[in-house]
Formats: sequence, structure tokens, C-alpha cells
Amino acid sequence: MRVQGAWGPSGQAISDMLFLLGLCVSLRIWAAVGKYEKLSLSAWPSPMVPLEQNVTLRCHSRSPLNRFRLFKTDGKRRLPELQGYYFNNFTLGPVTKEHAGSYMCSVANWSTLSDPLQIVVTGVSTKPTISAHPGPLVQVGQNVTLRCHSLVWFDNFTLHQENSTELSQRPGQMLTGEYAAADFFIGPMTLASAGTYRCYGSLRRSPYEWSAPSDPVDIIITGRSKKPSLSAQGGPVVRSGENVTLVCSSESTFDQFHLRVPRGALQAEFPLGPGTPAHSRVYRCYGSFTRSPYSWSDSSDPLFLSVTGSTTSTCPSTMDPHTTEEAPLPQEHSSMWHIVLGLSIAFTSISIILSALVCHWCSTQNRKS
Repeated sequence: MRVQGAWGPSGQAISDMLFLLGLCVSLRIWAAVGKYEKLSLSAWPSPMVPLEQNVTLRCHSRSPLNRFRLFKTDGKRRLPELQGYYFNNFTLGPVTKEHAGSYMCSVANWSTLSDPLQIVVTGVSTKPTISAHPGPLVQVGQNVTLRCHSLVWFDNFTLHQENSTELSQRPGQMLTGEYAAADFFIGPMTLASAGTYRCYGSLRRSPYEWSAPSDPVDIIITGRSKKPSLSAQGGPVVRSGENVTLVCSSESTFDQFHLRVPRGALQAEFPLGPGTPAHSRVYRCYGSFTRSPYSWSDSSDPLFLSVTGSTTSTCPSTMDPHTTEEAPLPQEHSSMWHIVLGLSIAFTSISIILSALVCHWCSTQNRKS
């Protein structure tokens, strides 16, 4: 019993010694590995940071016990908060123009360096404008051009697709009208090319200081499923003031339907309310699924909706009343619309006068008889 009792404490001591020895060996192994491992630096939520917002820089290492040094590599501006050593997370912000630049991280006692990470500060100047040509709806395999332009001169324009890390940059060019612009060509169109795009402007002397982002433009790929059908309740010709409802239907079980008019406005609500002449135009509808918001069906056949006025008279007329309605012309031919409307009103007035004269002549003949 004395032998067992004496052996117990010695075994515990040996176990502790083995644990400490293993920990020391592990630390030495981590140190040896750390001397040769490649560090990496990342930014969350994004390396493009709006003014006055925060960004977290994270230095990635396989060793859980490292302390890191974070520093700027461009050498133009020194930030006092970067002095010293930190664990793998470091928060910058609220950011200013001085935070824009290239960053690297290193391990506290080793010479290993990460690759540089560019932190771009956005919102330092007014936003440019983005437009799609020939339009934001593109058939599979076709091309589309995104034009970034601004009345403020930029040396470079950068195009960014939402939820993508890839950036495209082109130099600005002076176009007619004294504004800077750059064209980005996308195609042949695939599902990966569809999405939300924005563009930024920057100057050559400050490559990491960008403008505010442009308003987004959604590039939609069409033709990946069969077209729906579009109709108007009560028919495509309605009188002014009557409620107008367009119905888009399909044999496919689409999650959503989209109604499109020539000016490019998209709407999901098909009741248009009381009809006015402004509703007289060509409509098309598309179907899509929630899982693929940038992939739409083929376009429906076009539907021309005509909202007409009406003229009434107390004296009977020999004309068909439907001939007095406004001609159903597209809205872009407004001048022709007014000419036809004026001729129609003049013709109707002459017809009413002639009918009144005929009525007067008939009543005179009856009295003479």
C-alpha cells in the first residue's frame, strides 16, 4: 500500500511535466511554422468603405497565439492608431480620406508579411451616372454596354457588380457635351453576368479615394423560359376615367410577374387606376422565379392600351360615334397625336353643324307640307 501511495503523486507530477513539455514543443512548432507561413489580410464587410463608416481588418494565420502588426504601405500618411501590436482583428473608423491606401500585416517577432490589401474610401465626391445600352433587358448571348458618365471630371471609372469581388476599371474620356464617360462591354450575356451594377469615379492622384456610388442599374437576362400572355380586363380600349387593369398569365408557375413600359419603368402592380391619355402606350410582361431574380422569361406579345375620350351631342348625328374618339397613337408621337385630335374635333364639329342644318331643313319641309 505504501508503494502504491508513493507512486501516485510521482505519476501525477510526471503527467504534468509531460503536458508542459508537450505545450513547449507545440509552441516551438507553431513558431517554426509561423516563420515560413504566408499571412493574409482581409477586410469586413468590404474593402470599399463609405466615409464615416467602420471596417475591420483581419490578419489570418495558422497559429492561434500570434500577435500582429498592422501598417500602411503607401507611406503618404501615418495613422497614429496603427502604432503597436494587436490580435488578428483591428477596426478602422470612422474612416476619413486619410484611411484610404494599401495595408499589410506581419507577425510581431517574425519577418513574415501578408500581401497588400487596398482599402478604398468612397463618397469623397459626387456620384456619377450609369446607363445600359441598348437597355437593361438582354437576351441570352447578346451584349450590353454600361456607360458611366459625370459632369465632374474623373481620370478613371470603376464598375462593380454587387456580390462580386471583381472590379473593372477604364480611363475617363471627354465626350460631346463636356462630360467624362467610360464604356464597359458585357457579353455574351450569361446568368453570371446578370445582376446589379454601380460605378465609381476617381482621380489619378488619389487612386484609393472614390466618388459616391452611382444609382444601381439591374441587368436582366431574358429568354430562359416561355413567354406569358398579357391582356387588359374589358379590352385594350377604355374611356378616360375608367379603371384599367392588366392581367399577365402563364402556364408556368412563376413566382413574380413584371410589367414593363417603353420608358424602362418596372412595376409589379398591374392595376393602373383611372385611365388617362398617359396610359396609352405599349406594354409587355415577363415572369421570373424568386431563386433567380435576374433571370426572366421571354417577353409577352406587346399589348397596346388606348385610353380615349368621348364626345356627346343632343342632336342626332349621322356619324358612327366611335369615329370621334382619339386616335390610339404611341405617346412618343405627341405632335401627330395633337394634329389628329384637332382634325377629329374639327370634323366632329362640322358633322354636328351639318346634322343641325339637316334637322332644320326637314322640320321646315314638314311645316310647308
